[in-house]
Amino acid sequence: MKEKMLKSYKAWDAPTRIFHWVNFTTVLLLIFMGLMMLFKKDMGITSLEAKITLKTIHVLIGYVFVLNLAVRIGWGFVGGRYSRWMNIFPGKGYIGELSSYLASIKAGEPKQYVGHNPLGRLAVAVIMLSLSVMAVTGLVRAGTDIYYPPFGSTFAAQIAADGVDPATIKPYDNTGTDAAKAKALSAFKGPFGTVHIYTSYFLMFLILLHIFVVVRTEIKEGGGLVSAMITGRKALTKEPEDLNG
Repeated sequence: MKEKMLKSYKAWDAPTRIFHWVNFTTVLLLIFMGLMMLFKKDMGITSLEAKITLKTIHVLIGYVFVLNLAVRIGWGFVGGRYSRWMNIFPGKGYIGELSSYLASIKAGEPKQYVGHNPLGRLAVAVIMLSLSVMAVTGLVRAGTDIYYPPFGSTFAAQIAADGVDPATIKPYDNTGTDAAKAKALSAFKGPFGTVHIYTSYFLMFLILLHIFVVVRTEIKEGGGLVSAMITGRKALTKEPEDLNG
C-alpha cells in the first residue's frame, strides 16, 4: 500500500491559538465553580461569606474569559486568513460546500481543509454564540449579585434607599435598600440567571461533542487538529479545499 505524503500548511496564528487554550481553561474553571455554587449545600457550604467567595472567584475567572473572548472577536476581523469570521461563519454558498464535504465523507475520501471544514465552521458559529451569551448574562449577574463592574454600581444605585450611598450596599444584604426596587431588580435578573445556567449546560454538551468530533476527525481524516492548535500548522495528505479560496 502506497504511503500518503504529508505536506505542512500554516493554519492558526498565535492569537487564535492562545484564545483557544485560554478559553478552554477558563470555561472548565467556570463550569467547576458554577457546579460548586449549584451544589454548595450538598458540600456543606452554607455560610453567606462562603457563598460570596464562590461567586467572587467565579466572577474574577469570568473577567478573564470575557476579555479573552472580546479579543478573539476583534481578532476575527483583522487576524490571519483562517482566523477571520468571513472564512469561518457560514455564508454564501455554504450549503453547497457542506453537502460536498458530507458527500466526500460518505465516499470514504473526505476533503481536507487548512482552516475549518464546513461542519467545523458551523460548530464554531454555535460555540461563539453560546460563549457570547454566557459573557453577557454573566456580566449582568455579576452586577446584580455582588455589584461588580461593569454594571454593579448602576444596579446598586437603582436599589439604594433615599439618602443611602450605593457604595455601602452589600451582596445578599437588604440593609440600605428600597424593598420595592430590590424586588424589581430580583425579577429583572432572574431570566439572565436562567439563560446563563442553561447555556452553560448546552456548552458542556458542546465541549463533549467537540472532543468527540476532533478525535473522530483526527482518526478518519488526519490533519493533526490538536497539534495544529499548538504549533499553528496542519499536516495534510491532499490539496486543501480552502488553500486558494
